[in-house]
Amino acid sequence: MTAQASIDPGEERKVVTFRIGKQVFGIDMKALIEIREWEEPTPLPSVPHFIRGVTNMRGTVVPVIGLAERLGWAPSELHARSCVIVVSISGKQAGFLVDEVADIVAIQVGDIQPAPDVEIEEAGIIAGLVQVPDRARPGKAAGGPAMVLLLELEALNVTRHLDLAA
Repeated sequence: MTAQASIDPGEERKVVTFRIGKQVFGIDMKALIEIREWEEPTPLPSVPHFIRGVTNMRGTVVPVIGLAERLGWAPSELHARSCVIVVSISGKQAGFLVDEVADIVAIQVGDIQPAPDVEIEEAGIIAGLVQVPDRARPGKAAGGPAMVLLLELEALNVTRHLDLAA
């Protein structure tokens, strides 16, 4: 999803945006398999703390990852809008617990800004940043543009743990 990987800055990409706390994140729509309502997954022993457990998705065992925990934040508090974004990473499926799905937006590759050059514990997780119009939410009017952190799913390194969980 990085701007450097693209040749055409006018290329349009679809991005699924979602919230964890007050922060808006985005992933490339091509990685999305489905969005599911939150269901408590079956816990597993001896897996990293951010793997909440596994769930059955049409006969396939899919690990459910607390994305907030994976990013080093406090765990998401479950509520009515909590959901699981099921994605494909390196041919494997994983579900990410998020606070709510915000929107699907079209962005221009040329509008993606590189992640700031700051010391991040795990470089490469943020593929870039882009501003998108902030949509209205229940109890909140639409505001100005929202800064979206585009996640690089491969850099989250969850696939090495998927075999343990699946």
